[in-house]
Amino acid sequence: MKDYLISSYIDDELNWDEKIEFVETVHEKAAFKDEAVALLHQEKLVRGEVVDRMPAVAFPERRKITMPFWRPAGMFAAGLAVALLVMFFVTPRQELPVLTMHRFVLYQPDVKQVEITGSFLDWGAVPMKRSGASGYWEAVLEVPAGEHRLCYIIEGRKRIPDPTIPIREKDDFGGENSILAVNMKT
Repeated sequence: MKDYLISSYIDDELNWDEKIEFVETVHEKAAFKDEAVALLHQEKLVRGEVVDRMPAVAFPERRKITMPFWRPAGMFAAGLAVALLVMFFVTPRQELPVLTMHRFVLYQPDVKQVEITGSFLDWGAVPMKRSGASGYWEAVLEVPAGEHRLCYIIEGRKRIPDPTIPIREKDDFGGENSILAVNMKT
């Protein structure tokens, strides 16, 4: 306990009460005082030798490194060339979607306006044209290959699926959409 107390005192790790106890013990017990003083002398020697015997280290004087202008410019050009090569050869090329012309036809003789909308149109409405006086409406649109949902909008409010496409699914609004599968032409 006394070695711990002396060591804590030397390392300045005591709180105020412990410091008071240490000083009182040093005054009361001569052996404790002699041991504390001996340890303080030993600590002084150990710490003093390290500081006194540190060799002087001479650091070499820094030279300013000069580089011709063309060297950094050449490095930049080489890096740029490597980056362009990586972009050209490594990055995947995105092919443009193959578009197929598709004719949409709907028989609605008693209406004044018909539009088509679908996933291939980002659900934007495209007006259809009346085909003569027969009651047919038509639109010829480019459609990418794949599976698409679509429906017709009658008079700007009523949505109906394409009657010529038997595959359908319910939409989120209580109606139905037709599912059109467009194959790529080879």
